[in-house]
Amino acid sequence: MIQFDEKIYFYLLAIIPVMALAFFFLQIWKRKTQKRFAESNLLKRLAPNKSNFKSTLKLIFLLGGLTFLVLGLVNPKIGTKLETVKREGVDIVFAIDVSKSMLAEDIAPNRLEKAKRIVSEIINQLASDRIGIIAYAGQAYPQLPITTDYGAAKMFLQSMNTDMLSSQGTAINAAIDLASTYYDDSQQTNRVLFIVSDGEDHSESSTIDAVEKATLNGIRVYTIGVGKAKGAPIPIKKNGIVESLKKDNQGEVVITKLNENILTGIADRGNGDYIDGSSTENAVEFIKEELNRMDKTEFEAKQFAEYKDQFQWFLAAGFLFLFLDIFVLDRKTQWLKKLNLFNEHDDEQD
Repeated sequence: MIQFDEKIYFYLLAIIPVMALAFFFLQIWKRKTQKRFAESNLLKRLAPNKSNFKSTLKLIFLLGGLTFLVLGLVNPKIGTKLETVKREGVDIVFAIDVSKSMLAEDIAPNRLEKAKRIVSEIINQLASDRIGIIAYAGQAYPQLPITTDYGAAKMFLQSMNTDMLSSQGTAINAAIDLASTYYDDSQQTNRVLFIVSDGEDHSESSTIDAVEKATLNGIRVYTIGVGKAKGAPIPIKKNGIVESLKKDNQGEVVITKLNENILTGIADRGNGDYIDGSSTENAVEFIKEELNRMDKTEFEAKQFAEYKDQFQWFLAAGFLFLFLDIFVLDRKTQWLKKLNLFNEHDDEQD
């Protein structure tokens, strides 16, 4: 496993393409200027040892040196020792609604982004709990199995969108059934499922059955509502610009509304609570208190315990490239000239 100490230095890599473009345009300008000055045959006679290849080679050395130096500043570290540690916590699964109704903008910036923000802030409050992520619409899809890797969880979370599942609709029952398979039966941890949705459920009767089955397996089901009861249309965007609004078969604009009754009913049957997601801070604080009240179960987790610095290799490579750049001359080297490695024969014809 690799860690980076100072990720901010990655921004310095932006100078690499800028320098490459500057070199490209400089070469174009030089060739145009030389053509105005004299014919190509005369230029070759005036500068017979001028190498066309070495200027590019020097640029490669320079950019390579700068790249390695930046990587050295970032200081990559490689995990060298994997060990099993004892941790105490709760097993938490987030089932996030990614149906098209989550694009409604009755809560800024839209329901899905609000849901992702809430889950991300909850993850920030966790210490040693294990988490998993499920995406669902007309069907449920596993995003991330139970893990203690919060960084990976946030990465998967941010990649979620309404186009990731081809089957549209909102089947909360499928998400609950899938979540039930996430928990490890050999470790009797407290099991919590958070359903983050606007509550538009197209399989309500099946959902109640799924909740009752989940509670029998020791799973507490909480729901987090995102959206407004008054509802909002579903924008259809292209390149971030609204082109139209979603319409039904009769051509009427679809208004999607937060259904708190369904979400409250699910939470009540699941021995959990319904949480209003309109305020991220309040929702996260309530969930934090709920999790703190739960009994923590000890479990084993594997993690890298030792990381070794690798910056010295990148700095050495960077200085080597810069050293080569200094000592590579723009003119042809005599012994290389004889080998003609770069097809730079002298045209000394009269």
